Amino acid sequence: MIRFVLSRLLQSLVALAILSVVVFVLARATGDPLQLILPMSATPEDYAEARRYLGLDRSYVEQYLSFIGRAVTGDFGMSIRARRPVVELLQERLPNSLRLAAFAMGITLSIAFPLGVIAAVRKGTGVDRVAQVVAVLGQSLPTFWVSIVLVEVVAGRLQWLPAGGNEAGLASYVLPGFTLGWFVVAGMMRLLRSGMLEVLDSEYVKLARVKGLLEPRVVWIHALKNALIPVVTFAGIYFSILVTTAIVVETVFAWPGLGRLAYEGISSRDYPVIQAVVLTTAVIVAVVNLSVDCLYAVIDPRIRHAR
Repeated sequence: MIRFVLSRLLQSLVALAILSVVVFVLARATGDPLQLILPMSATPEDYAEARRYLGLDRSYVEQYLSFIGRAVTGDFGMSIRARRPVVELLQERLPNSLRLAAFAMGITLSIAFPLGVIAAVRKGTGVDRVAQVVAVLGQSLPTFWVSIVLVEVVAGRLQWLPAGGNEAGLASYVLPGFTLGWFVVAGMMRLLRSGMLEVLDSEYVKLARVKGLLEPRVVWIHALKNALIPVVTFAGIYFSILVTTAIVVETVFAWPGLGRLAYEGISSRDYPVIQAVVLTTAVIVAVVNLSVDCLYAVIDPRIRHAR
């Protein structure tokens, strides 16, 4: 087991190292940030002085080695736009993204679980068809379109909930949380439905019914427990995706999270912020994937012995 974990850990570190090079190169491909932060009246001497101050006058190799050397100690340098340490910006924004992702996952579980189980138990009925329509809508409606409709209708015309920001407490989470969780509902519901259909047709479930156990106990305890393994894996992976891919939702709802910080960094060519956000999100995804791999190896020993 230790060898398996070390192997997966090494793969994750190699992937992060390659990603650091890619994001370093792509960040600089967006253009010169000084064109955005210096005034129109700036002279060539002003540009040269700003480049020396920000360390942009050094070679790309020197800049990369300096960036990666500080990054391993948790220092991502200073934000070009905000003139503040990037790590302070991450400490402000990351908790907001984690709380929003947790809220979105709560909405996902509260909709997908009952709908998936009931659709499997009542296969072919009206409830099953409604569940399949929900799945199709969840996977086909673009996230940005759902966001705009909710802002326009629920927040604008009906004025039931705030349109953006996180100043209104729990009410602020509802619209961005629903938008983020909407797509995941479809995948989790279909996965749970197919798992339940397979388990409900198994011999041990038939035996439980023959023994006279009540149908709700057979479905919600015995069958559901054995259909949960792929769903738990799916939920773990998608939680990291919710944290790291919320740029559209956080921008539409003006949510002060990691996704909006990435958008601000890209639009202002703020290299240190772009690099820090991408590496932080990559580490989150790597840790979740490593945890899922280890969980799989514990559940099924054949995986850790496979080449």
